[in-house]
Amino acid sequence: MAQRKHLDDFLRGRIIGRLECGRTQLSEELGIAQSVISRLWQRFQDDGNVSRCYSRGRPRVTTPNEDRYLAVTAKRNRRSTASDLSRQLSSATGTTVSRQTVYRRLGHIGLYARRPA
Repeated sequence: MAQRKHLDDFLRGRIIGRLECGRTQLSEELGIAQSVISRLWQRFQDDGNVSRCYSRGRPRVTTPNEDRYLAVTAKRNRRSTASDLSRQLSSATGTTVSRQTVYRRLGHIGLYARRPA
């Protein structure tokens, strides 16, 4: 069975550049299967992207800016609970997150929201 290796972004860019210039005999020249080159070219034509598009897990609900907003708000008001911070984020950005997500985001940077008494 043939050993599989991933193409790095530089090589993908070279392949797309050569295909755009009209070169067609790339599989023998680069030692890459024609099916790999065809899939890369098709993906590039579909979305204009040459990087690998593998999704890893569930997509994040909050953006890095929203995470920073949570951190700044939690530091500014130490007495606020995770539910309070969730409501503040929702009113400021329109992004609705659970209190558990707020706990996780703050815990990731070393902060902890106050738990309701």
